[in-house]
Amino acid sequence: MEKKRVLITGAAGFLGSHLCDRFINEGYRVVAMDNLITGDLKNIEHLFPNKDFVFYNQDVSHYIYVPGKLDYILHFASPASPIDYLKIPIQTLKVGSLGTHNCLGLAKEKGARILVASTSEIYGDPLVHPQTEDYWGNVNPIGPRGVYDEAKRFQEAITMAYHNYHKLETRIVRIFNTYGPRMRLNDGRALPAFIGQVLRGEDLTVYGDGSQTRSFCYVDDQIEGIYRLLLSNYAYPVNIGNPDEITIKEFAEEILKLADSNQKITYKPLPTDDPKQRQPDITKAKEILNWTPRISRADGVKLTYNFFKSLPHEYLFK
Repeated sequence: MEKKRVLITGAAGFLGSHLCDRFINEGYRVVAMDNLITGDLKNIEHLFPNKDFVFYNQDVSHYIYVPGKLDYILHFASPASPIDYLKIPIQTLKVGSLGTHNCLGLAKEKGARILVASTSEIYGDPLVHPQTEDYWGNVNPIGPRGVYDEAKRFQEAITMAYHNYHKLETRIVRIFNTYGPRMRLNDGRALPAFIGQVLRGEDLTVYGDGSQTRSFCYVDDQIEGIYRLLLSNYAYPVNIGNPDEITIKEFAEEILKLADSNQKITYKPLPTDDPKQRQPDITKAKEILNWTPRISRADGVKLTYNFFKSLPHEYLFK
């Protein structure tokens, strides 16, 4: 029986690389695509000798050509951290709009099912808590975060347009804060920032008074939810995240305790439009996908901390 073939964009990134691993392990042939603007080949180089894995250094915002049959496309190409999308705002908007359009067109041409990676950021600074999929969000389209938030909102809109107009098989995952090995320590998000700071012997930086909340999902749980959604029959957005909510200040204290460190917490002004609360309602994921996160924050953070602690010291300063 011929193996199914999947295209994964953003394949050298954090989630993309873990998806490559999952699909190879499930017996798929994987076509990986990334322009390496934020991705790192080190995340997927272990797959290069595999005959079922091929890599294309390509920007999906341009024309995409993939010869041969494709059964599935997973569109994960996009900067996902504030440091990145504030630095490259135009590219962020392009990959969410032109890149998504190209991927949808390729899916239509190949008769492939496509899953697009959306984000909890489409909810903006939410007025509803926890966030359900039918909440439309509270987003500032012209604020600094608008380039990412609105790119993802457009991405969802064009995906549903292809589903409704062209009858394309589409899936949309709304990804909440996810963490684990292969994150970049300097990407501006709380967990890798805290781990990087504690390993470098620096004070931990908390923005605002630290009362804003996040809900952290370990990468293995996230990948399992994405995989189940792709293979499901549900075309509308589904939240995938861990509803175990914690304040950023409490989370910084957890990292210091894990590292057995007496480093201090310092405070800086809260960035513009930074969400005050973030917690997924995962009722749909439970009901439709029979999915719920299994790895506790204590266990997941310890695994992640040990991963970064094992890396060469110079990695901490990249």
